[in-house]
Amino acid sequence: MNPSSSSSMISRFQVITGCLAERSSPAKTLRQILESPGVHQGPACFDGLSAKLVERAGFQYCFTSGFSISAARLGLPDTGFISYGEMVDQGQQITQAVSIPVIGDGDNGYGNAMNVKRTVKGYIRAGFAGIILEDQVSPKACGHTQGRKVVSREEAIMRITAAVDARKESGSDIVIVARTDSRQALSLEESLWRSRAFADAGADVLFIDALASKEEMKAFCEVSPLVPKLANMLEGGGKTPILTPLELEEIGYKLVVYPLSLIGVSIQAMQDSLTALKGGRIPPPGRMPSFEEIKEIVGFNKYYEEEKRYATSNYQLYGDRVSSNAYSIERVQDDSEQRDQSPQDPVVEVMTPDVYSNYRADGSRDPFSGIWSRTLRIKITGRDGIEKLDIRVPAGLLEGVTKIVPALGGINIRALLDDAAEEAGGKLLLDFNDTMGDRIQVFLE
Repeated sequence: MNPSSSSSMISRFQVITGCLAERSSPAKTLRQILESPGVHQGPACFDGLSAKLVERAGFQYCFTSGFSISAARLGLPDTGFISYGEMVDQGQQITQAVSIPVIGDGDNGYGNAMNVKRTVKGYIRAGFAGIILEDQVSPKACGHTQGRKVVSREEAIMRITAAVDARKESGSDIVIVARTDSRQALSLEESLWRSRAFADAGADVLFIDALASKEEMKAFCEVSPLVPKLANMLEGGGKTPILTPLELEEIGYKLVVYPLSLIGVSIQAMQDSLTALKGGRIPPPGRMPSFEEIKEIVGFNKYYEEEKRYATSNYQLYGDRVSSNAYSIERVQDDSEQRDQSPQDPVVEVMTPDVYSNYRADGSRDPFSGIWSRTLRIKITGRDGIEKLDIRVPAGLLEGVTKIVPALGGINIRALLDDAAEEAGGKLLLDFNDTMGDRIQVFLE
């Protein structure tokens, strides 16, 4: 091979690997989203599982909410309790769980300009595609709540300058989202002034929190028109009006985030489930995924498929898992040798008539004969009249019924079934209210 050919191949290899590195950069992907037409939605996540669900739902990106992470990780309000180290640790778990870009909530940078630089570099190492930095004092207050105060103009601008410097020093392309809380702390005019200054300092995206009207949102989008704007649609009743993605796009927004949807519905679902469990019931099938669905979501099936790639000839499958126990392998080999040495006797199948009885050979009742072959319909109606459960199970699986509705555990349904052996279908066996006031009915069909 001549030197020129070798040099050409090396150059092509460098170009290819460079392109692959760029394609794999979360920051580059986020910048491509910012450059693409339309407004782009991003729900807030707070752990690896919630981020996975965002990705499975088809969103292009997500962001971490300090409010949600403080609640989920610490069980505390977003009032400055959570630390830089905890946010980086949580962020690393989130970014490693998904392939979509994640914007990290960097709060106020956790200190002065030098702290901001450390925060940006830490978020880069954690795998974030972007970082949101705000101009609040320490300790900070959650957006849309009382008691917010901001630092001076000079310090606010210096935070963004420090963030830009940290990005350059790291050789990164992380997207810097500059947020100001001065709309509620000071005035609309001040928040617009700071947004312009942040753009001049090198911010990639601008964000004014808690704008109070559609008109204020329009005024914001007219500031530094070449710099993308982020809208915060605080669900459940914040200061900013909730607009549709189409309305936000028409105003001029590029990104829209939803900070409370996932943490909010999670809280509600957990409260409902705990109320049901306290009343002696487990959540019905319609209120929670099946075990198989849960395994699929968290990645069991993908794990098993990938695990097969690394199985060796020294491994023997037992059931669903792989065992590398030397004794087990030796036994399998011995059994194989014995089978090879055994004569191949013909197999003779003797057909005998099946005889069905209500009882087994040991004298116990066959669970699927007679009255036990009938079907039970179990219906639960809430105090509000809403149907919570309506299922049918074979009477022979009576033991499983109490696992679905623990409130039936203390009732002798066997005796009721024996008494109703000659009854026609549709007979009401039970009708009572449990400790939570829900009506439980059991029918024999």
